[in-house]
Amino acid sequence: MLSKIEKKPMSETAILEKIDSLGQIVARLQERVEDLEDLRDLEETIAENAGKPLLAWEQVKEEIDLD
Repeated sequence: MLSKIEKKPMSETAILEKIDSLGQIVARLQERVEDLEDLRDLEETIAENAGKPLLAWEQVKEEIDLD
């Protein structure tokens, strides 16, 4: 692999550091994609439930035995 600046071969250490750096970037991108998918699902659910009556918090707590 050649360095962009110097146009000479990169050392094995530099290559491994670059691979590690790219792996971290990919992991962050995967997390971001998952977050965006969750947001899309939430927005779909909100749209599907638009206009439906809401439940009172006290009623919900009672139904799931939170008290």
